[in-house]
Amino acid sequence: MSVLSVLERGLGKWNKLAYLLPKPIGALPRTEHLDELLKACAKSCYLRTGESIHAHLIVRNQSSRAEDVWQINSLINFYMKCGKAVSARKLFDIMPERNVVSWSALMKGYQGSGFDFEVLHLFKSMVFSGESQPNEFVATIVFKSCTSSGRIEVGKQCHGCFLKHGLMSHEYVRNTLLYMYSSCSGTREAIKILDDHPCCDLLAFNSALSGYLEHGSLEEGLDVLTRMAKDDLVWDVFTCMSSLKLCSSLRDLELARQIHSRMVRHGFDCHVDVSGALINMYGKCGNPLYAHRVYSGTKAHNIILNTTIMDAYFQNKSYEEALNLFAKMETKEVPPNEFTFAVLLNSTAELSLLRQGDLLHGLVVKSGFRNHVMVGNALVNMYAKSGSIQDAWKAFSGMAFRDTVTWNTMICGFSHHGLGKEALETFDEMLTSGELPNRITFIGVLQSCSHMGFVEQGHYYFNHLMKQFGVQPDLRHYTCIVGLLSKAGLFEDAEYFMRTAPIEWDVVAWRALLNACYVRRNYSLGKKVAEYAIEMHPNDSGIYILLSNIHAKSKEWEGVAKVRSLMKQRRVKKEPGVSWIGIRNKTHVFLSEDNQHAEIVLIYAKVKEVLSKIRPLGYAPDVAGAYHDVEEEQRENNLSYHSEKLAVAYGLMKTPENSPLYVTKNVRICDDCHSAIKLISRHSNRLIVVRDSNRFHHFQDGHCSCCDYW
Repeated sequence: MSVLSVLERGLGKWNKLAYLLPKPIGALPRTEHLDELLKACAKSCYLRTGESIHAHLIVRNQSSRAEDVWQINSLINFYMKCGKAVSARKLFDIMPERNVVSWSALMKGYQGSGFDFEVLHLFKSMVFSGESQPNEFVATIVFKSCTSSGRIEVGKQCHGCFLKHGLMSHEYVRNTLLYMYSSCSGTREAIKILDDHPCCDLLAFNSALSGYLEHGSLEEGLDVLTRMAKDDLVWDVFTCMSSLKLCSSLRDLELARQIHSRMVRHGFDCHVDVSGALINMYGKCGNPLYAHRVYSGTKAHNIILNTTIMDAYFQNKSYEEALNLFAKMETKEVPPNEFTFAVLLNSTAELSLLRQGDLLHGLVVKSGFRNHVMVGNALVNMYAKSGSIQDAWKAFSGMAFRDTVTWNTMICGFSHHGLGKEALETFDEMLTSGELPNRITFIGVLQSCSHMGFVEQGHYYFNHLMKQFGVQPDLRHYTCIVGLLSKAGLFEDAEYFMRTAPIEWDVVAWRALLNACYVRRNYSLGKKVAEYAIEMHPNDSGIYILLSNIHAKSKEWEGVAKVRSLMKQRRVKKEPGVSWIGIRNKTHVFLSEDNQHAEIVLIYAKVKEVLSKIRPLGYAPDVAGAYHDVEEEQRENNLSYHSEKLAVAYGLMKTPENSPLYVTKNVRICDDCHSAIKLISRHSNRLIVVRDSNRFHHFQDGHCSCCDYW
């Protein structure tokens, strides 16, 4: 069987072609057939076969004659496609004569390998040599390399060169140029091209829109989209996907609905990829209800679509919906992927559902995704936020590969649990490993310094180490320093720092200083801070509550009444305290003085029993912080049935003796509950972990990991 017959049959198994090539030189196919063979070898990357053809050409002396330039061009293309740039360049350099295809073949090969500088250098050599005039293919290659390397100034020079050669009339060249300008900050140039060519086609607008999105120039992208609508251009799927991406980045729900409506009119909403982009867009725009409608209206559900809707739920804090959808997925036997597990584990983390997290961990191992970095990071995060920092450390230690997110998750996990020493040790290990810290890393590090009271070390990290690693401090880093100073009792330094820092403070920073004043009993400064903070942030209920507590601790009941009256006048509502605990794969939620739970009578009785048993251990209700306009007995009664006490009592009722309890609360745990749970942990001989809005509290043997500062 001859090589030619193999070619005619579809070229067969190319890795066998080397053996099929005939030995006698005279039996070699004609050169035009060899060109087709080389193209096929290049397409399938069959290096050995192509090298055999090259060897036969050398023997027959057909790879060095000037009239066979096209043959060498095919060889250059072949070697470049097979990743042999050095061999291709050697052939190019020894060519006695070159044409534009010779240059473009080598340029395209370099570009495909990411050697954009070589492409531009070759183009420069081509122009100065005068051997060949550039064509439209060379122009597109050069513009793409300018885009990839971000060399917009070089791109402008090339633009001028191609204008002289009359190549800008080619639509594809113009579209590539548009993409270069729009993605490399050449906003004015891109708009000028669109203005100078009023008959630009859809591809041109798509190129400009895609480039702007790539560069993050959202307003310019919106202008392009508006112009497309005015010109009444018929969109394609690419336009739809880019438009949805633009809406997602802008977080513009109204624009999202308009674009969705246009897509429905033109029938694009039936496309599975478009449905996924729509779901993602509505999730980013803060409307999971619309995302769910799109999902429900899509007939063909796959794992990508399922994961996208779960992520939309997660982004909008609808964590239970994400977990419920996964349960339905299991019944339909849709296997999850690594992205699904990451979303599920992070949803579980936000709800602090340790038991469900354990079950998901088992599924991860069973499904073979344990070694995926994204899944590993989610596991560390889940265990840390669900209260089991030991399991978080185990998951972290067992990871084969780690990235910056891995280290950040572990450092911040230790920090939130008040384990500042462990967090700083992990940070040192991170630096030793060669992983570069980022702004999230330093938030965890600075918070750890705050927990440990390491003022000087915190200043060193903030003033020196962040600069060393090129991390620009933002509001959260400055807020950490406020917390560091105020927690150490350095109120004057904290106040001076806030006055002189080159940043506009938000309510979180003022609340941190105010909370420190409350804990450290610096009530005079606390009142001043609160008054200023209320003036700056009149709708933040947390500031009013802290100020009210300061007045109550000082027994200034008129001040308490004034704060409550001001809240009522301004319609500022206190966020209700909610606590929850997971028992046997079910989450039980409690409000203060709850009466909705099916077993509330038994729970109240358990609370009363537990409180009576810890009184001999030193428990005394902190009635100073309760409302003053009711009898003391009523105040004690109100304190007794706070949501966290109800959750702890229910846990004591429903779990085996000596087993740990994990409770989550949406706001800061109150002083009275904190004191009570410390003693409950001692009396019941249990570890009780409470996660509030500030941090984790590990109650054991009558002590708390926060050392009574939170």
